[in-house]
Amino acid sequence: MWAATVLTLYPEMFPGPLGVSLAGRALDGGIWSLAARNIRDFATDKHRTVDDTPAGGGPGMVLRADVLSAAIGGAGGVGPVLALSPRGSPLTQARVRDLAAGPGVTLVCGRFEGFDERLFTAPLPGGRMVEAVSIGDYILSGGEPAALIILDACVRLLPGVMGAVLSGVSESFESGLLEYPHYTRPAEWDGHMIPEVLRSGDHAKVAAWRQARSEEDTRLRRPDLWERYSGARGRSPYGARDDEGE
Repeated sequence: MWAATVLTLYPEMFPGPLGVSLAGRALDGGIWSLAARNIRDFATDKHRTVDDTPAGGGPGMVLRADVLSAAIGGAGGVGPVLALSPRGSPLTQARVRDLAAGPGVTLVCGRFEGFDERLFTAPLPGGRMVEAVSIGDYILSGGEPAALIILDACVRLLPGVMGAVLSGVSESFESGLLEYPHYTRPAEWDGHMIPEVLRSGDHAKVAAWRQARSEEDTRLRRPDLWERYSGARGRSPYGARDDEGE
């Protein structure tokens, strides 16, 4: 069973949306487990203090490294320990696949001004390190929504969760490209037709069209992804291989 442990100041936020649809059925079916632990349970003073003022002054409060370390050690979670922070490394589909292939993950949800930086530089009991991870270049009120996103991304890849084995293979980011556009009935809607190639029954032409659209949409909408994709495959920004010339 893939095991998720979440350390948070608001354990009542879980499972939240993970309790319904595919993730919820998989949770009920024992494909994965979820334990949400309150960080305050690991504070040592009578006020259950988990934060303090920033060293050097400044606004807000900072989550204490000693309390968080105790919480991570006491929660008994497995797998990598990820702290959700806008200062972290960007989450990628490749990393999600690595997490889903492991025994599970321990997620630490930030609040206030974030974490005492020593949480990331000092090994935890047992030698594990805490890694800061970000789900995007924007600020949330806390790490809980980010934790829900990471768990949803991982759980859907677990064996037995998605109905069709190939459902997760041709999606955006799996190949380094955005996914091609989809259409369904009716063939004509509001004067707009499904592209003829998709109605042709020619599987080779359909595959070629989908690949071309994936590349074109990625180049136009996500030049950052296109640059990595074309560079990884030895292509120029115009799609030709560097060794093929113009």
